[in-house]
Amino acid sequence: MSRDNPQPAANRPEVLLVYDKQCPACDAYCRLVRIRDTVGDLRIVNARERSEVMDEITAHGFDIDQGMVLKMGGRLYYGADAIHALALISSRSGFFNRLNYRMFSSAGGAALLYPVLRFFRNLLLKILGRTKINNLEAPGNNRF
Repeated sequence: MSRDNPQPAANRPEVLLVYDKQCPACDAYCRLVRIRDTVGDLRIVNARERSEVMDEITAHGFDIDQGMVLKMGGRLYYGADAIHALALISSRSGFFNRLNYRMFSSAGGAALLYPVLRFFRNLLLKILGRTKINNLEAPGNNRF
C-alpha cells in the first residue's frame, strides 16, 4: 500500500500520521520515517486538508500548529508523545530511522527535544511566510 493511499491493506491496522505538509522539515521527516511491517500501514495525512481525523484532533483540543498527531489503535498521540510512539514502532532500517529511534525512543528524551524542534519549525514557517492551520479557530492566531 502506498503511504498516501487512503485505503489500508486488508486485515492490516492503519496508522495515521497527521502533520502540516507546508512545513518542509515536517514533510521530510514524515516521508522518511518507516514503521515496522508488523505494526500496520502508515498513512500520512495533510493537516491542511479537511478530514475525519482532523475533526477528531480538533475535538480533543489539540493545536495541530504546535504538534503532529499519530493515531494508532484508536488512540491519538500528540506532540512529544506522538514522536515517541512513532520511534517505538519505527523500523530500524536505514540511518534516518535508527537515528529517529535513538533520539525519541525515550519518553524523557522526546519531551526534551520536541519543544526545541517545534521552536525551529515555527521559526522556519515564519521565515517562509506560512500561515497557521489554526484548527482550534483561536482569534488572531493565523501567523507564526
